Amino acid sequence: MNKILTALLCGITLNAMADDAAIQSQLKALGATHIEIKNSPVSGIKTAVTDEGIIYVTEDGKYAFQGKLYALTNKGPVDVSGKLLMDKLNAYKNEMIVYPAKNEKHVVTVFMDITCHYCHLLHQQVNAYNDLGITVRYLAFPRAGMNTETAKQMEAIWTAKDPVFALNEAEKGNLPKVLKTPNIVKKHYELGVQFGVRGTPSIVTSTGEVIGGYLKPADLLAALEESN
Repeated sequence: MNKILTALLCGITLNAMADDAAIQSQLKALGATHIEIKNSPVSGIKTAVTDEGIIYVTEDGKYAFQGKLYALTNKGPVDVSGKLLMDKLNAYKNEMIVYPAKNEKHVVTVFMDITCHYCHLLHQQVNAYNDLGITVRYLAFPRAGMNTETAKQMEAIWTAKDPVFALNEAEKGNLPKVLKTPNIVKKHYELGVQFGVRGTPSIVTSTGEVIGGYLKPADLLAALEESN
């Protein structure tokens, strides 16, 4: 992603009357991979979803930029970049570790790392989130990347016979003894990169808005109610 961002900041522009294929070709030259061109909420701008993140491109193909896209509302700015990725996120629902609320009002998906202090703090209060009607779904995001012991431990947790038990044990300090090569975790991590995740926990609402950082149960409920 740094290579792409550097190229964009250096003023690389795309060809003047570029169609989707031309845009894909130019973005590949910048280092982007697995590019999918979609419409954006903004007239005159297209969205390129890549493994390295989301890139916005003008329809005439002259300019591209990278970063968050916000809708300016009466309630304040709302991150709309993640909406395009919600189908992909929900396709991983069978690979998530889920703590369901009995009286569900909201669903959040949390990119988490088992070595993260604030993830641990969030998990300690998962029952409190549930009591407020918030279902918590976990995806794995080892912050140090795939070539780490943490990634292999998280793969063992997410692929365990009882992932909920395995995660609860890991949060108590009882980490898996048998490590596994990241597969599911790699997919989760790559999706996190597309969402623009830089740290953990990163909370994604059901509309694709990313709420970065830990929030106490009552504060998260207030943020979710406000975003509705």
